[in-house]
Amino acid sequence: MNPAWQNVRDDFPVLHQLVGKKPLVYLDNGATSQKPVSVIEAVDRFYQRDNSNVHRGLHALSMRSTDGYEAARRRTAKFINAAHDAEIVFTRGTTESINLVAQSWGTANLKPGDVILTTEMEHHSNLVPWQQLAARTGATLKYVPVAGDDAEHGLDLDALDTLLTPQVKLFAFTHISNTLGVINPIGELCARARAVGAVTVIDAAQSSGHEPLDVQALGCDFLAFSGHKMLGPTGIGVLYGKRALLDAMPPYQTGGGMVDVVDFAGTTFKPSPERFEAGTPNVADAIGLHAAMDYLDRLDRVAIAAHDHMLGERACAALAELPGIRILGPKPGARRGGLVSFAFENVHAHDVVTFADQDGIALRGGHHCNQPLMKKLGLASTTRASAYVYNTAEEIDALVASLRRILAFFG
Repeated sequence: MNPAWQNVRDDFPVLHQLVGKKPLVYLDNGATSQKPVSVIEAVDRFYQRDNSNVHRGLHALSMRSTDGYEAARRRTAKFINAAHDAEIVFTRGTTESINLVAQSWGTANLKPGDVILTTEMEHHSNLVPWQQLAARTGATLKYVPVAGDDAEHGLDLDALDTLLTPQVKLFAFTHISNTLGVINPIGELCARARAVGAVTVIDAAQSSGHEPLDVQALGCDFLAFSGHKMLGPTGIGVLYGKRALLDAMPPYQTGGGMVDVVDFAGTTFKPSPERFEAGTPNVADAIGLHAAMDYLDRLDRVAIAAHDHMLGERACAALAELPGIRILGPKPGARRGGLVSFAFENVHAHDVVTFADQDGIALRGGHHCNQPLMKKLGLASTTRASAYVYNTAEEIDALVASLRRILAFFG
């Protein structure tokens, strides 16, 4: 065993507490992950020692702050194997990263007659920006359907033969569905998009930090993810974009830091990535993200993916034995992420989450920002259990025991 795995739970202070009289079982990682001591200390150390604004200061603190911020950019480029650190733009999260592409690249490049393609399993953050972009530009928005009554087969890839035409200028899709646990074949999707000249946007919010990502091998044009879902701080995210695309895009926001020359007659702008980082950036949390990436690579992302699959498979198999349950996504035995969404016939998801909390178990109940998908599947909400590096097989067993208690209570 990798020595870094032996005492993983000891690295996460928040896990060592009681909820009521029960030990915390945190299974809401699809919403946000917990933070190891190394990340907490990195942010704390910045504020205690180096806090200053970046790029423009010549004093010691500013130079240290700048060094830390740009080191985080280089670390991020290495983490996803970007060709150059200029291809890394820091944002507030996946949502802002996708909106940046929609507002900047999309507004500048799309026109009536063009098609934006996305899928029926997208989080609202990878759906609503494209709806708004279509309304602004006159482009048409189309969706790749999910296959199966419970979307157990993921995307209907055969439908791409008719949907992915030369009229498609942008294809946006998720890597791992935050509701279904489906792992999409993003390499294949990127290749098929390239064949018709479409630009690709990958929502990697649920996969970054859970398995290796290599943007050069994938050949994607843009990829977005959030720090807080991969052991990093909240308020920091990443947009990867191919350098030629970023340098040709107009600014997303304007202000200090992203300008080259300003006079009363007009302004010129810096190249990427500075062009897209107006104002004072989130220096502390970029440094925290750097620490999170170091932590994840010590564990090994291949091992993390295997751990996720083991817990997801254990949960899926055990839940399938409960009466009156409907489980979404891949069936037992199929590859899936470390999350399982399910619904009971006679118990609302919010009741399940509330009662599970009495057993110290943190779950998520609702539509998971997947309202169109839920409507297609005939559901208003589901309960979601999502695991990560610090979760154990025993915690999955505790979840199942809690659900049995809940079912007994509701008859």
